[in-house]
Amino acid sequence: MNLEQLAALRTPEGSAALDAAARLAGGDPLSAAAALRSGGMPPGLASAALTQAELRRRAVGKFGPAAAGMFLTRAGLEQATRGVVAARRADRLRAAGVTRLADLGCGLGADALAAARAGIRVYGVEADPLTAAMAAANAEAAGLADRFTVECGDATAFDVSGVDGVFCDPARRKAGTGRRIFDPNAYSPPWDFVTGLAERVPRTVVKVAPGLDHALIPAGAEAEWVSVDGDLVEAALWCGALAEVPRRATILKEGPPLNAFGRGRAPCYQLTGSGREEAAVGPVRRYLYDPDAAVVRAHLVAELAADLDATIADPSIAYLYADHPTATPFARCLEVTDTLPFSLKRLRALLRERGVGRVEILKRGSALEPEKLRRDLRLAGGEAASLVLTRVAGAPTVLVCRPVAA
Repeated sequence: MNLEQLAALRTPEGSAALDAAARLAGGDPLSAAAALRSGGMPPGLASAALTQAELRRRAVGKFGPAAAGMFLTRAGLEQATRGVVAARRADRLRAAGVTRLADLGCGLGADALAAARAGIRVYGVEADPLTAAMAAANAEAAGLADRFTVECGDATAFDVSGVDGVFCDPARRKAGTGRRIFDPNAYSPPWDFVTGLAERVPRTVVKVAPGLDHALIPAGAEAEWVSVDGDLVEAALWCGALAEVPRRATILKEGPPLNAFGRGRAPCYQLTGSGREEAAVGPVRRYLYDPDAAVVRAHLVAELAADLDATIADPSIAYLYADHPTATPFARCLEVTDTLPFSLKRLRALLRERGVGRVEILKRGSALEPEKLRRDLRLAGGEAASLVLTRVAGAPTVLVCRPVAA
């Protein structure tokens, strides 16, 4: 895709090509291309339309019905914020009094569009000319061009004196290769610029990778990890006046589909704390809790243990154990039926005795490969079980479990 092809897709002929491509998306790409060209469509236009149709099909999971009118790139779609996450962030910014937001590195505009829908005036900056043009096209398609405008340029040179809020999602992939960048100093904009934004604009939010080293969190900032239906999707640093607690785990559960404006009401649960507490150590008990990844990454396992009257069995393992099951959105609960030191021979005999032919394998603190173990167990039977590979007081241990209904 290039700027010329994007311009062609925004013409009446391009719109018709996109409609035709949408009807063929998901099938064999060669057959789809041949079908479009057989109707007299220029090869370049057919190729661009089919690419967009396929990307839009993939984007429905992130943006809902709004994806049908968006212009996308593969890299941009991968890094774009999910609609429910962007909508919740926009609502929080609006509630904090943000009325004019600079989106530095706006990409395809997912976060900017959510903020604009929340009533915030957004000024987007994007270094890549094609991506900037797509973001502007997406604003127009959403009917938000009066509240979200985009300029192509260097985010570090943008004058933030006229805004009362900043959102920055630094690029974490190398331009041209798509390879992930793990060194924050190699982000674009660079990390020192990003972390210095809060000194210039008190209401600043920075989207970061979920694997962010806690040592890089600026002093006084709130670090939040967000998961959607158990999938850890991002972390964010809420700086300056936006910081409310040191650490937060936000769990979004599947709700109604996003509406045509890209907004939905996903149930939201939050656990907060200092991120410095340590859970009490105790024995394996009847019920095991596997905390959501957002809770683990936010270092809030101890806070969850306190809520569940639970303990951990090894100081370095995030599994929790309790005598009674307690409903919680922050962890999955399993009932422990057997606890044994890991031995392939003993485990195989036990599962054979129980007639277990299907297992799910969970692990924390174990070097065993689940699929190899599954093969080595040589399972046969009609029953199912959950196997938890872990350590208890430093010793390799396997727990045979069954799920507890939510």
